[in-house]
Amino acid sequence: MAEPKAPAADQALAILTHLAAQRGPAPAASIAGALGLPRSTTYQLLAVLQERGFVVHLPEERRYGLGVAAFELSSGFSRQQPLTRLGRPLVAGVVDRLGESGHLAVLHGRDVLYLVEERAPRRPSLVSDVGVRLPAHLTASGRAMLAALPPAQLRALYPDRAAFAERQSGPADATPWTYSRLKSVLAEVRVAGVAGEHGEVTGGLASVGAAVLDHLGWPAAAIAVTFAEGSADELVGAATDAVTEAATTLSRRIRGAR
Repeated sequence: MAEPKAPAADQALAILTHLAAQRGPAPAASIAGALGLPRSTTYQLLAVLQERGFVVHLPEERRYGLGVAAFELSSGFSRQQPLTRLGRPLVAGVVDRLGESGHLAVLHGRDVLYLVEERAPRRPSLVSDVGVRLPAHLTASGRAMLAALPPAQLRALYPDRAAFAERQSGPADATPWTYSRLKSVLAEVRVAGVAGEHGEVTGGLASVGAAVLDHLGWPAAAIAVTFAEGSADELVGAATDAVTEAATTLSRRIRGAR
């Protein structure tokens, strides 16, 4: 990689990124070691970040964690709705390309929350309208994101059978949902690189979705497209390619990469 033009800024951002990826506050020595920085430089940068409120020092624990200013940055990120702004034209492009309806969703607990819904001309209205929540394990978008979660996080979301909500208005599914069944479904998603569902949200309709990953590899969102169940293989293949490309592009954009 090329040397950064502002090395101090690059190092400070590396510290913040490192702290954001930890489960809790970290010692300065471990930060320096993980980033390959001199300890003196690490302490100087931490002091500046602490003064600005981006880092907090816990003297009793001899550790550093993220400060209030870092939280304010994340709040500003949410207020500006960058996922919606960056994702909407990509979803619209998928819809134009396929002539089928598409959407962008995020994971919210065990639900997916739809942020963007673009309906193709002469296609039926979908239940996945903006602001709607659906059980993540039943949707292509949700499965794509759940497949990207670490096993411990997935298990925490689904500790028992009671965690698997069913859609009262959806088609009947004779096979009960269990954690083992979910793991099997998500294993197939990881192999395929995309997730699908067939009539589990709305009878007669199927969907395919791909996860949008942040800089840590966590699922930030998913892009999906919905079409008639039993559609030609050519359409399913084109939909798979379209959502994969759109999700990959959005992943790059939210990371600040071109």
